Amino acid sequence: MNGLGNLAFTAPLLLLALVLLPILWWLLRAVPPAPIRRRFPGIVLLLGLKDDESQTATTPWWLLMLRMLALAAVILGFAGPVLNPRAAGTGTGPLVVVMDASWASARDWPARIARVEAMLRDAARAGRVAAVLPLADPLPETLPLQSAEAWIGRLPSIRPRPWAPDYAALEGYDMGGAELVWVSDGLDRPGRDALAARVIDSGRPVLGLTPARYADGLIALTVLRSGDVGARTMPIRAIGPGPSGALTELAVAEMDFAAGASEAELELSLPPELRNRVQRFEIAGERAAGAVSLTDDSLARREVALLTQAGDEAQDLLSPLYYLRNALEPTADLIEGDLETLLPAQPDVLVLADVARLSPAETAQVEDWVRDGGLLLRFAGPTLAASDLSRSEEATLMPVRLRSGGRSIGGTLSWGEPKTLRPFDEASPFFGLAIPEDVTVSSQVVAQPDPTLSDRAIAALADGTPLVTRKPLGQGQVVLFHVTANAEWSTLPLSGLFVQMLERLAVSTRPARPEVEELEGTTWVPRVVLDGFGTARDAGTMAGVPGEALASPEPSAELPPGLYEGPGQSLAVNVLDTGDTLAPARYPAGTVVEGLERAPETDLMPPLLALAMILLAVDALASLWLGGRLRRGATGAAAVALAALLAQGPGPAQAQAEPIPGEVVLAHVVTGDARTDEVALAGLTGLSAVLTARTSVEPDLPRGVDLETDELAFYPLLYWPVTADQPIPSDAAYARLNRYLRGGGMIVFDTRDADLGGFGSTSPASQRLRDIAAPLDIPPLEPLPEDHVMTRSFYLLQDFPGRYNSREVWVEASPDTPPVEGMPFRELNDGVTPVVIGANDWAAAWAVDDAGRTLLPIGRGFAGEQQREIAYRFGVNLVMHVLSGNYKSDQVHVPALLDRLGN
Repeated sequence: MNGLGNLAFTAPLLLLALVLLPILWWLLRAVPPAPIRRRFPGIVLLLGLKDDESQTATTPWWLLMLRMLALAAVILGFAGPVLNPRAAGTGTGPLVVVMDASWASARDWPARIARVEAMLRDAARAGRVAAVLPLADPLPETLPLQSAEAWIGRLPSIRPRPWAPDYAALEGYDMGGAELVWVSDGLDRPGRDALAARVIDSGRPVLGLTPARYADGLIALTVLRSGDVGARTMPIRAIGPGPSGALTELAVAEMDFAAGASEAELELSLPPELRNRVQRFEIAGERAAGAVSLTDDSLARREVALLTQAGDEAQDLLSPLYYLRNALEPTADLIEGDLETLLPAQPDVLVLADVARLSPAETAQVEDWVRDGGLLLRFAGPTLAASDLSRSEEATLMPVRLRSGGRSIGGTLSWGEPKTLRPFDEASPFFGLAIPEDVTVSSQVVAQPDPTLSDRAIAALADGTPLVTRKPLGQGQVVLFHVTANAEWSTLPLSGLFVQMLERLAVSTRPARPEVEELEGTTWVPRVVLDGFGTARDAGTMAGVPGEALASPEPSAELPPGLYEGPGQSLAVNVLDTGDTLAPARYPAGTVVEGLERAPETDLMPPLLALAMILLAVDALASLWLGGRLRRGATGAAAVALAALLAQGPGPAQAQAEPIPGEVVLAHVVTGDARTDEVALAGLTGLSAVLTARTSVEPDLPRGVDLETDELAFYPLLYWPVTADQPIPSDAAYARLNRYLRGGGMIVFDTRDADLGGFGSTSPASQRLRDIAAPLDIPPLEPLPEDHVMTRSFYLLQDFPGRYNSREVWVEASPDTPPVEGMPFRELNDGVTPVVIGANDWAAAWAVDDAGRTLLPIGRGFAGEQQREIAYRFGVNLVMHVLSGNYKSDQVHVPALLDRLGN
């Protein structure tokens, strides 16, 4: 097939006939030689006579042009023009399809597989061998060339992986003489320049989410994107167990991308109770592992150690630990005891309430613990004020030097009235917290003025006196509240501000990830892993990984993204890490880049030949008119007939008409996604063919309906494939849908995600179904019971598979009718369930192409074809149920009637 651009010809040699058109023009324009003039006296007698019949000496130019156009249309038509021809490949050599098959390919994975399958089918028709190489999977040592038909059956087993492709794996293959097609994921990575191939790239933007970071009471999230420069808003969801233990949406926030920005930041504030339950963050509607960020202990509850001393429990309300326990118990795990029992437990925070002196050995132990990343949280009190700790020189375990004695405010010989707190600075971890007016300080220990004092003060009184100071020590830090932990010196411990300040300090203590030295010699066991679509799955019996690999993790087959548990801690390995970027792929100059969606192949021969026939009909009328053989009345009738012919057009390009009342027509709801609508129409076409062949129902060709404009009353059944991003119908459309349901119509909702969890899961399609179905007048539902009439309306069925095989199908709840003894089925009413909800992707199993061949693969081998057959039978039962109701339920009375007649 030769062509130019998007136009090709099956018989291009016929175009040479166009060269004859100028010759034909000259022949038609040729006239006989001019007559010789001879004077004849009798000619005078003819002067004044009028001849009613006249003929032109030459053909008018416009009629010649009309004939040239008709002849050109005939030549072009028989040359076999095809618009958007489907290329069968180059030559007869092997076809090698290289797929990145990474997480960035997951969001439009079905379209990628469909495109690869189309290429393999073209290769199969040409008798070529082929090989498909997913670069994210281990590749064989030699090029796995097989028949194209064999690779079509293996395509369902190829899945996207949550890590980057390995381009170096192609270096050992000899591609000589092969046609190389590269299905790219659209991201720029090292090693891509080595591939010289025809490229298929969706061109859609790729979105990613980096690990969550917690600082100063806020969870910071960074969203990356490539290939999209417009302003955009997207929701970010926090997922975790709800009150019932099932995973649910704990929070949602909007992320705003500025025009031209490649990344955007979001700060999310969650109560500690919710933050401790978050298991992952995800970009709503994005089905890819890179759009999911798993959380680990960096957001979880902290272990806080309280150093107890003799007499602490004597008077609870006066004990500093009493207030600390009440403030920390909701957000942290508390342990109490002496240093010999606390430090070996490796707590995150150690609290010393009015503890002045530690032994040298204890001081060394605490210092080592702080330098390893712990937080030492100290509170002042009478004991600390009366000691000489950190007076002449700054103690290692104190953030500042202290002045001798203390400061008493509001009492006898005091320095004035009790002081309030000054608003927190931006550099303070307490920045943004509201300060209650009733929080006052009457006594405190005072810091010695020092050049570093302003940098270490993170809270101060209204007069500028430091109230809370902090200094770093190794990887940890030391914090001192210059007041007591009880209400003796201030009202701070009685306020909610005290709880918020402790919570911000306690949560920000643990480093984001341990150092390599800490991880050496440890083994971490995966508990949850992500697949390429971002679905969290149980790791099962996967082997543990060495701790060194988690210091700077690179996701791979040996280290898949997931949650890993180690010695008293869990670490998350995500697809993207902090500091990563997403850049769109760049291809060498001259590379042919195609999209996933191809324009449909259109044969232009019929319309060209129809145009030629119309032009020839116009030529015949014009010739009759020029010859005077067409009367005025006949001219008008011919013009009307010709106008009607032109209005009708060459073929089925006329507007779609509503079905004739009484004929059976299956319909699907137009979703706006071209691939989904194409599969839905092909599926109903296949089901209609099966109904015609096996039953007395002979449906007309199925149609797609627009809920906003089309009348629904003509269709007994609407198949509604649910996509994650389809728009919500308008109020008028919902009113039309509710009338349709109340009038006896049936809607079959198909979320097509049974492989991800099915209806009722938290998949994007299921979430969108809940939003769509909320305004509909839908009765209570139940899983399809075993004795429902749909299981026997034509075939006896136990399973209802489509492309996936899940038993979870929901219908209208049946009345609570007990079974009658000796009757195989319950006595149900004669109504038809208005909705059927499932996730098995039935249309994909029913779908056929124009030639009646199955369009999409189902399973493997005989088992897959058996599953497709059951899917067809379920479709037949579905249509018979909606057309005839539950009439078969009456058959349960047949034994009783026969018995009564026998008596």
